[in-house]
Amino acid sequence: MDGIVIVDKPADWTSQDVTAKLRGVFQTRRIGHGGTLDPKATGVLPVFVGRATRGVEFFEHAEKTYETILRLGITTDTEDITGAVLEEKPAQVTEAEILAVLKQFKGEIQQIPPMYSAIKVNGQKLCNLARKGKEVERPARTITIYALDFLGMDGADVRLRVHCSKGTYIRTLCKDIGVALGCGGCMADLRRTSAGSYTLADAVPLADLVASEDPAQYLQGVDTLFTQHPAVTLTEKQALRCRNGNSFAIDLPAGTYRAYDQTGEFLMLAKVEDGTMSTIKSFFNV
Repeated sequence: MDGIVIVDKPADWTSQDVTAKLRGVFQTRRIGHGGTLDPKATGVLPVFVGRATRGVEFFEHAEKTYETILRLGITTDTEDITGAVLEEKPAQVTEAEILAVLKQFKGEIQQIPPMYSAIKVNGQKLCNLARKGKEVERPARTITIYALDFLGMDGADVRLRVHCSKGTYIRTLCKDIGVALGCGGCMADLRRTSAGSYTLADAVPLADLVASEDPAQYLQGVDTLFTQHPAVTLTEKQALRCRNGNSFAIDLPAGTYRAYDQTGEFLMLAKVEDGTMSTIKSFFNV
């Protein structure tokens, strides 16, 4: 079985736990996921099955959307509610103050990754150092917050929607907003509502996948990764050259295309330059 299944990840499962479980469901070891979610987080987790794992590299830079709860007044070592409390302050903040501060975090910004992360510094994972009580200097990284929307407030809990680039740590964003508000803060809840073009409407609960007698029904074609590119159906001769790894002449403008054979099988992501089509990545069954 080959394809992409959009899992609605439950809380208390790591992304690796999900892929390990689905290896049994789909009876294949060729499985990978597109974008790690923290164990406590829920929501959209694209999982690539079989030959579709060849598409994971194209998903690495996908934009993500999250709904999160920022809990004001509490600072923790992990930057989320699961960590040890480092400081507590009164959180007497108005909606107007929150809206004013959120403007500072929109667009291209610098973010220092949390110590409790899998990022490596000098060959060592930050989370392993953090568990030993160590803290090291981390270089700031450039991320982009495309949208940051205030969804409401309940006491010290502020609900936010974040549309962001790859590499954004939402718990760090929550912590930094808390600092800017002067009371501190941490992430109390996180749900990913979209990853790339995949949304919660595409997602199936993990429990339903595990219980299904026909899990293949939930697989989407790997070509759904590339719907931003136009589709082209090749002639039999062109498709044969594609399968043999050869380029060929084609009457198309320069650009990137999804190429299919006469039966509708997705063959490759392709590029056209000077009237010649060549393979970016092949996906046909061999």
